[in-house]
Amino acid sequence: MNESSDAVHLNNHHRDTLVSIFQHPTSHNIDWKAVLSLLGAIGTVQETAEGKYHVTLDGTEHVMTRPRHKDIDVQTVVDLRRMLTESGYAELAQEVTDEGKEV
Repeated sequence: MNESSDAVHLNNHHRDTLVSIFQHPTSHNIDWKAVLSLLGAIGTVQETAEGKYHVTLDGTEHVMTRPRHKDIDVQTVVDLRRMLTESGYAELAQEVTDEGKEV
């Protein structure tokens, strides 16, 4: 992650989604569309004809499946945490969380 450029272009909705993904205990109401928006802001997302999503973050490709409902499940949260941690976004999530605590 490019520290200055990637952190700056995330809007408040993206930051809220990022924090929700890293929240403990795991949130059970993270909207799939919000996740796609976040992933599109920090990488590239391409939908295939089979309903799969190819997500590229920092040159690493991940394949995700659209959930049956509007919210993602716990396993998808775990997968997103791994993907985002590998790309350096866990630190940003912590910084955003810490900023909220200072208010």
